[in-house]
Amino acid sequence: MKKEVKVVVTGAAGQIGYSLIPRLVDGNIFGDRVVNLSLVEIPQVVSKLEGLAMELDDSNFPNLGSINYTDKFADASKDADWFLLVGSIPRGIVYNGKKIEERSDLLQINGGIFVNQGKAIAKHGDENAKVLVVGNPANTNALIGKSAGNIPSQTWMAMTMLDSNRAKSMLAKKISRNISEIKKMIIWGNHSPTMYPDFENAMINNESVANLINDNDWITSEFIPNVQQRGKAVIDARGASSATSAAKAALDTVLACENVTPSGDCFSAAVYSDGAYDVPEGIMCGFPLMTTPDGEIEIIRDLTLSDNARSRLNISVNELLTEKEAVKDLL
Repeated sequence: MKKEVKVVVTGAAGQIGYSLIPRLVDGNIFGDRVVNLSLVEIPQVVSKLEGLAMELDDSNFPNLGSINYTDKFADASKDADWFLLVGSIPRGIVYNGKKIEERSDLLQINGGIFVNQGKAIAKHGDENAKVLVVGNPANTNALIGKSAGNIPSQTWMAMTMLDSNRAKSMLAKKISRNISEIKKMIIWGNHSPTMYPDFENAMINNESVANLINDNDWITSEFIPNVQQRGKAVIDARGASSATSAAKAALDTVLACENVTPSGDCFSAAVYSDGAYDVPEGIMCGFPLMTTPDGEIEIIRDLTLSDNARSRLNISVNELLTEKEAVKDLL
């Protein structure tokens, strides 16, 4: 294992970046390795990263290496091991004189960004780099970036860990257990309101969480829709999208990828489908994943999906196929 790791973070001056970046260098995520940061922002706000760099220096992190910040993504990408692509154009802002409200518009605008980032990562990043897309629409942004670069040894993922963490929290409260006891909490499909939080395969001490709850009405009317719509609920409550929880989920994903997955557990992220679970190839879909002892990220393939779960997954897969069709000119 390298003694140093280089991490690129886009959207680094935003709220997620402010919560995320200090914890990359606190010694928990990458162990005793030195972490070199390459922070990226748009030209209008890149100067704000000087203040963040000052705070990092002032925080006395023993694992902090170099800090560089720029508005040139290709320069930041050179020999990077990890890319946390937080930055994207959000829905609701005015872009080129037009308010972005439709998901189709969002896909096209962000698509151009991720084409360029995918090419830069393929050209300049480490040949075994791992890429986590946080900026929405995350799954299809990741598909665009992966397609633009097309380096098989580089691992592209879209974040669904936030949805997994939300689901664990709701289940733990329902059965009065600690969230750490819940294993195999899988988010299938798209990081969107069509995602499927799989309560049937979630386990506590080798027992199905579904059996412990035994309340199908709560699952159907509260649990599933509340997980699916939690992002909107946060925006409605605080007037801004999730930041602290999104940063924590990104860190959880990196941590899961950097360590061998414990026996009997898995973690959630969207990866490029190879046909597992009859999901069509060529889309970025949420699956149950594991990190092997040699550091590879693999889909766990031996789980069973009920008819209900399969039906819900198909809805999300169809949405991903529709999104893929909408950006076919970028692939």
